Amino acid sequence: MTGRIPARAQPGDMVVFRNWKYDGGAHWLVPGTYLGADSFGDWIFQPAGSLVARPGVAFYAASDAVQFLPREGDFVATFYDETYPGDFRIYIDLATGIRVDPLLPAGWEVQLTDMDLDVIRTAAGRVYIDDEDEFAEHRVTMDYPAALAEQIQASCRALYEQVLAQAAPFDGTALTWLNKGRT
Repeated sequence: MTGRIPARAQPGDMVVFRNWKYDGGAHWLVPGTYLGADSFGDWIFQPAGSLVARPGVAFYAASDAVQFLPREGDFVATFYDETYPGDFRIYIDLATGIRVDPLLPAGWEVQLTDMDLDVIRTAAGRVYIDDEDEFAEHRVTMDYPAALAEQIQASCRALYEQVLAQAAPFDGTALTWLNKGRT
């Protein structure tokens, strides 16, 4: 099965997520290792100790995580298990302009524009939408087109409902991929 990452991708290929803000500023850079694809999309493993960086902030991941790039849609998601020291189990970034490019000499680069809004499920199971204030501010200061802003808000609401209902792939599917990355 193939998702957004080309069918010629092989498990073990490097995948780098390069996130930008709508004004063109650099945001997060998150590397990982391609695990494969299923009917939902592509799965990328990020082992503990991996570098995670954005301008002015860099750290090593405290635990394993699996990143998810859906076949379609305007988001990417990161899934954590109980070893993650923070309060997140699911962290969904709403995004636009998602594209996959070859990474030289080998691997793949996922480029996207972060649209501020996030859907989060905590360790205790609480689901909420985060950064609505940032979205409202950037909608003005970065001049988000009205149609794009409305699309992102609608997608955010739909994702919130999916996570709340624990609909696939927000139903534990990611743990299978997380365990696959650890082997």
